[in-house]
Amino acid sequence: MAAADADQRLALINENLAEVLNEEIIKKILDEGRHPKIYWGTATTGRPHCGYFVPAIKIAQFLAAGCDVTILLADIHGFLDNLKAPLELVMHRAEFYRHIITTMLQAVGVSTEKLRVVLGSSYQKSPEYVMDVYKMASLISEHDAKKAGAEIVKQTDNAPLSGLLYPILQVLDEQYLDCDAQFGGMDQRKLFTAAKDWLPKIGYRERAHLLNAMVPGLHGGKMSSSDPDSKIDLLDSPETVAKKIKKAHAAPQVVEENGLIAFIEYVLLPAARLRGNGEFRVERERDGLETLVYKDADKIREDYKNDVLTPQLLKPAVTRDLNLLLAPIQEAFNASKEWQEIGEKAYPPPPKKEKKVKNKGTRYPGGAPPAKGAEEELPVRPSEGTPN
Repeated sequence: MAAADADQRLALINENLAEVLNEEIIKKILDEGRHPKIYWGTATTGRPHCGYFVPAIKIAQFLAAGCDVTILLADIHGFLDNLKAPLELVMHRAEFYRHIITTMLQAVGVSTEKLRVVLGSSYQKSPEYVMDVYKMASLISEHDAKKAGAEIVKQTDNAPLSGLLYPILQVLDEQYLDCDAQFGGMDQRKLFTAAKDWLPKIGYRERAHLLNAMVPGLHGGKMSSSDPDSKIDLLDSPETVAKKIKKAHAAPQVVEENGLIAFIEYVLLPAARLRGNGEFRVERERDGLETLVYKDADKIREDYKNDVLTPQLLKPAVTRDLNLLLAPIQEAFNASKEWQEIGEKAYPPPPKKEKKVKNKGTRYPGGAPPAKGAEEELPVRPSEGTPN
């Protein structure tokens, strides 16, 4: 393989990443003409939303660069993280994730031939894996386990022991999924640096780590499954998408913590490049001006700061391109009875609250109210002039 080809593949793997740890591991594999094996794990808890496009686009780029990619549907992790998902729902949610993530990748036109999807419980209950958990637990301090999981496991004053096991399992997954690199967000950096230290303690090799930037949500903070206003569901209708983006926080001329610009940079532009045209277009027909065409995020930020690109122009363009990405996902969902049934089991609607009828009671403590229409007779007390 030519050095130029290896450099191009490395550039695509590294595009938009915030940091790469042990990059030389990936570079050596590419220089030898081999395919890096990369894994990304997701705990199958909250319902996947448009924020999942950020890792999905990077995974699509890994596939386009010829990498072998494993997606871990971490059902056991989902249970261990402060019991976010009850065990009876975990399996249904894992299947829902399998459908939606595969379809997201197909939506940007990337072949999923080199994609492997693995359920955590398919190997994390094996005797060998459990024995390695015991070995690592004997070598890792409580302090180090807490530190490694500080930004990814819910921390409370009286946290369950499962939160300490979570980072140990994630580190061991690198070995058991036979990967060269693990991919994740910057919130996992402490865990990734722990993995470099912990794996050699039980005789396993270090891996590279590919860290994605933390992308703000529609309101500037993190896009969360638990906050309906901060996220767009992958199955939201075009009208709902338009309404939510219209409400998105986007202060004029402010690019910091601007969720819309970040979404263009990390999702819409890379998706356009994967599909071939590599453009983000902003229509200005209503103002009698020519269309703005962008090929990189720096120019978008520059125009936004200078008020050439306003929130009123940006929001319809983001809505249009996001709905184009969502259309094939929703089409696949609507065509699959199996997927729809899994969705109902994975995320059942909350039980309806029964309206309580207020019982006004009777004047007799413990007694039944008088019959409807009957007049209530009051007892006459001796002091009111009745004979004793």
